[in-house]
Amino acid sequence: MSVTRIVVDAMGGDNAPGEIIKGALEALPLYPDAHIILSGRREAVEAGLSGKSFPSDRLEILDAPEVIETGEPPVKAVRTKKESSLVKGLMMVRGGEADAFITAGSSGATLVGGQIIVGRIRGIERPPFAPIIPTATGPALLIDCGANVDARASHLVQFAQMGSIYMENVVGIRRPRVALLNIGAEEEKGNALIKETMPLLRELTNINFIGNIEARDIPAGGADVVVSDAFAGNIALKMYEGVAATLLSEIKKGMTSTLRAKIGALLVKPALKETLKSFDASAYGGAPMLGLTGLVVKTHGNAKANEIRNAVGQCIEWKDKAINDRFVEEMGLKK
Repeated sequence: MSVTRIVVDAMGGDNAPGEIIKGALEALPLYPDAHIILSGRREAVEAGLSGKSFPSDRLEILDAPEVIETGEPPVKAVRTKKESSLVKGLMMVRGGEADAFITAGSSGATLVGGQIIVGRIRGIERPPFAPIIPTATGPALLIDCGANVDARASHLVQFAQMGSIYMENVVGIRRPRVALLNIGAEEEKGNALIKETMPLLRELTNINFIGNIEARDIPAGGADVVVSDAFAGNIALKMYEGVAATLLSEIKKGMTSTLRAKIGALLVKPALKETLKSFDASAYGGAPMLGLTGLVVKTHGNAKANEIRNAVGQCIEWKDKAINDRFVEEMGLKK
């Protein structure tokens, strides 16, 4: 059995270290081939582990006395806080001491650290963040959602290729449908970037490109891979999450507004709970930063234990399927 060594940033995110440690502990019995390294202030991590039962041979602490806060300038933070949980974790991936790194911490620092510490695969121009999002027909990949605001057409072409490889090999969707996020389905629509990218994607023979997709068609499952620059992609993602949270809140409010509503809620609760479960983005783990020499996964800043737990499984699947090797082979890159 191949062991996957995963560094988990115990100090990153709104719910650190409690929920992060809890998620790591929940992952251990589910994934027997996982070896987890909790990166963070030793006293805080030890306090979080106190009284908990876990296999000590499969969990260790990487002492990191410094913490990169969300509001810090990313480049300065990564360069000056060498003893931070984020930087020390990324250094382990760079040195081959770990296969993957998971953090709920600063997106900016994760992006900067991923590129300058872990480094890109030769030939990859820009690594994108690629979260799995729930749709009516199953999971879809949104790529890029926050890493490259000012992208070029060549970047979007690589995003499409990496996204297709990821969805086929990790999620198991045969010949995933790849679409370009646009303001209309017609080919003549879009800005200069979209119009330049469209014919390049049509020329690719190693992806199943289906053309443009409007944001409103994403929740219905109009594509398996949605390609975008990070500016539009992040706006689409945040709107997606915001509408979902608001609808859920309004449904709960409506179900408790009257006695009749409360009785009805009891009847529909099991079916509603099952439906909502399929739209829980945290079930898929975090957003991998594709195109790096090692795996870096960014979860939501407010990630709870279940998202961290699922991100561990995501890392194991990545290693088992040798995704970076597939990028190199299928995209014609050089190791």
